Amino acid sequence: MTVEQEVATGHPFDTPEATMNEDVFNTSIRRFLKRLGVTAQREIEKAVRQGLAEGKLKGNERLPAEATVTLGGISLSLEIKGEIDLDE
Repeated sequence: MTVEQEVATGHPFDTPEATMNEDVFNTSIRRFLKRLGVTAQREIEKAVRQGLAEGKLKGNERLPAEATVTLGGISLSLEIKGEIDLDE
């Protein structure tokens, strides 16, 4: 590739483009998110039931919830906030 081609296309000289298997990538993400979701739900249910049994919760609360997902190698840190209602 000439300098002119590199400037026109934005591709640097002799740099192979990184590729990945999209199917493997998507399956891996789904597997991780499923494990995250199932584990988090189980632990939240256990903690809320314990809070109810110990009288720390009445059963009509709206509990603030927050989760952080980090991904090493690219320094991704994603924070998700929400609420969990115990009653309507």
